[in-house]
Amino acid sequence: QRGLLCPQVDYIQVSYFLSKGQSSNPIRSMTSVTYSSTRGGQTNLSFRSVVMQGLARDRGLFVPDEFPKVTMEEIESWRSLSYPDMAVEVISKFVKEDQVPAEKLKDIVHRSCAAFRSPEVTPVITVGGHYVLELFHGPTFAFKDVALQMLGNFFEYFLETGSNNGRLAVLGATSGDTGSAAISGLRGKKGVDCIILFPNGRVSAIQERQMTTVPDSNIHCVAVEGTFDDCQDLVKASFNTPDFRDKVHLGAVNSINWCRVLAQTTYYYWSYLRVTDQQKDVKEVNFSVPTGNFGDVLAGYYSKLMGLPVGRLIVATNENDILHRFFTKGEYHREDIAKTISPSMDICVSSNFERYLFHLAGNDAEKLAGWMKDFETTKKLTIDGELLAKAQGDFGSARADTAMTLDTIREYNEKHNYVLCPHSAVGVSAVHQLSLASLDTVCLATAHEGKFPAAVQRAIDPLPTPPAELAALESLPTRRTELPNDLQAVQNFVEQCVS
Repeated sequence: QRGLLCPQVDYIQVSYFLSKGQSSNPIRSMTSVTYSSTRGGQTNLSFRSVVMQGLARDRGLFVPDEFPKVTMEEIESWRSLSYPDMAVEVISKFVKEDQVPAEKLKDIVHRSCAAFRSPEVTPVITVGGHYVLELFHGPTFAFKDVALQMLGNFFEYFLETGSNNGRLAVLGATSGDTGSAAISGLRGKKGVDCIILFPNGRVSAIQERQMTTVPDSNIHCVAVEGTFDDCQDLVKASFNTPDFRDKVHLGAVNSINWCRVLAQTTYYYWSYLRVTDQQKDVKEVNFSVPTGNFGDVLAGYYSKLMGLPVGRLIVATNENDILHRFFTKGEYHREDIAKTISPSMDICVSSNFERYLFHLAGNDAEKLAGWMKDFETTKKLTIDGELLAKAQGDFGSARADTAMTLDTIREYNEKHNYVLCPHSAVGVSAVHQLSLASLDTVCLATAHEGKFPAAVQRAIDPLPTPPAELAALESLPTRRTELPNDLQAVQNFVEQCVS
């Protein structure tokens, strides 16, 4: 059997009463959280183990065996907390104190959030009658900073306290934003080498410069001749080579790493609280999520499983619409990648989707492993009947092509004086296509428009002035390595980096 790891939680009921504004700080030592692989080959693992492993040895993903529940009273008690303090409350549901002591967890989360330019970390604003969750105030101007700042600090703590003999070779693939965010979170970290693969010529110029201008000696950027899915396949194949994996102490920064998804759940709680600060009668909040690898919207699904009042979760895709086809027709069929103006979503197989399929299969690892084996052989997975109805109850979806994306960017600039990046515009377009009510819907703005000037200029001319941090990249020296789409070449390079 092969699979991803999922958590298991054993519960002891604890009653506590808190006044509004107090940190709830439930008794973490009384909650045992464990994780298992979606394919059943590894079970009952700790948070430390799944973060350091990244991908399960049976090729599955790690998920919690059960999801802790939050009550409305508990959520209300978080309303007046700062973002970092609220995030500690959410994350502590999944992290045993013997894995990360309470004060160390608080330190990790607060240091991670301190890297953001906004005091709110992820501010929620109103634009054109809808709410927009701005996730681009981190060091690399993309939503992935939220999770990767935390993951870098968790890696550092676990290495300092005995994991992997203090060494880790982080291998990641990026379609644009993960690479720079991972590099920002890992640069200069003791004991860590960070190797990022990206498809040559298929990320924006600024995205590439955000990676290749970082001078730290532990950062290694690799341009691979191929697509993002080729890069992702090279990463997965490396994890599935046991001798190599153990020799270099391989670790993962892509959203296959459970820590990434867990960190992203925090801004769903934050958004709900900020919307209901203003809309007292709103019972549930909808979210429209620009989606490529499925990790961001999966975090919303998990928040809903825990008890957050989430209404509709919308999977918003560009022309690379394998997820839209799944949720409308039940067809998860791999196709060639189309190159679009939203390159971070140019993905034909969503690596996190296996986690959702595991839950759709009733948490049946054997059934899930069979599905994945068939998909890996035929490039197709089809569901219908009750399974499709359940999937459509869990998620809605919409597809925005390039013309629709540019129209949305143009409209929001002209009507609301607000500039969306091409990925965020896909999510906003989905809201309009599905006619979601404005006062209870949040659109996730996943990146700053300044990262995609060539695309935005097709809708807006002249362009807004880019942030100084992005403009400064033009004058910095770059360094990168070019490699063929070849597993042995990549593994040889990784060994050179860590030697």
